[in-house]
Amino acid sequence: MTTSVLVPDSLTREAEDRREATRKLGYVARAAAVFQVDRLTVYPDPGGAGKWEDGFVETVLRYAATPPHLRKELWGTRDELEYVGVLPPLRVRSQTGSGSEGSGSLKQGIVTEVGADGRVRVNCGMQHPISLPVPDGLDVGTGERVTVRVSSRRPVRAKLVDAPTSGFDVVSADLDTALSRDDAGLTIASSRHGELASTRRLGELAHRRTREGGMTVAFGAPERGLPSILDVDPDAVRGDQTDDESTGFDLWLNTVPNQGSEVVRTEEAMFASLACLTLTE
Repeated sequence: MTTSVLVPDSLTREAEDRREATRKLGYVARAAAVFQVDRLTVYPDPGGAGKWEDGFVETVLRYAATPPHLRKELWGTRDELEYVGVLPPLRVRSQTGSGSEGSGSLKQGIVTEVGADGRVRVNCGMQHPISLPVPDGLDVGTGERVTVRVSSRRPVRAKLVDAPTSGFDVVSADLDTALSRDDAGLTIASSRHGELASTRRLGELAHRRTREGGMTVAFGAPERGLPSILDVDPDAVRGDQTDDESTGFDLWLNTVPNQGSEVVRTEEAMFASLACLTLTE
């Protein structure tokens, strides 16, 4: 099953400085890693533009999702990454190998070049990118994450393996495109205006998530919840949506019933929502 999360590019609009904005995005990345999100999509919120440059949110999240051994070479020095030192480590298993660097160690790599001879160059934390043949049936492109099995470093002996890469991808897309993907599954809007989550309802949603093959959960921004971003009446978005609704979601859900704080931050809502929505049947 595929789990996708949608966050707006206005996510850090209230941050006082770039350090605070980066730290906030670190918590978003942590939530995505903890709950094994497959894809984190940054969607545009034209009405919520903040003080940071275009692409800031996506860039920092993509950096956070990059395995530590690949960051320096892939990203270099950029203004948006000035304070990435405050990002918490994700500790995604495939990013830290599978134990020793000896025989059979799995490492995550990035394809840097695709050749015409059935080989690709992969940066996987070695001294230099390595050239590897692509196994039959495996289709990879430039920029894609791949799994490399390293059996020896000196001399280098490694091969691409057809195994899923842990961690999450960061992409940008508008809401309509993200919600209409073939693997979107059950689409849920997280909002304080939604139906209150209950143990009974969560059980039903776990069944629907399995039946749909996954889920997509969308979140709003500080002082701009999803109804504001979509310019819809909050009173019209409670619970399941009917066919004549125009929001694009299957369900609007409040996963923090009776919240004790006047405002639940986006990163807090992610932990609360994903914790209950990933419960098994």
